[in-house]
Amino acid sequence: MSVDGDHPEGLLYHEEHDWVLLDGDTALFGVTWHAQDALGDLVHFDPPDVGDTVIANESYGELESVKAVSDVIAPMDGVVLEVNGEVAENPELINDDPYAAWLIRVRLGEPSQADGLMSADEYARMLDDAG
Repeated sequence: MSVDGDHPEGLLYHEEHDWVLLDGDTALFGVTWHAQDALGDLVHFDPPDVGDTVIANESYGELESVKAVSDVIAPMDGVVLEVNGEVAENPELINDDPYAAWLIRVRLGEPSQADGLMSADEYARMLDDAG
């Protein structure tokens, strides 16, 4: 996947700069290029625990950079099935490629929530309109 600020097709995007990769009734969540770029060099990821419930539009963890600490917002409801241990140990992987460095895998509670997320083109337009 691209690491130059592009927004890969095949992902869905949340207005809080998170992405979703759907796979049936499960999904991977991560943060976008825009989010990691705004945060700067990441030094810590505080993930939820496996089995925790995440709620759409609410924080499920924190990313800490040399500049700030930022909540990571869930784009959809779900139960955490897996935390990306490699990213938890090496959060700088998010800076290298935020689309490969997923944060958590969840079993979706309401798969229809995907309808409220943006395509890559819609996300790019939102960023253009904001900036």
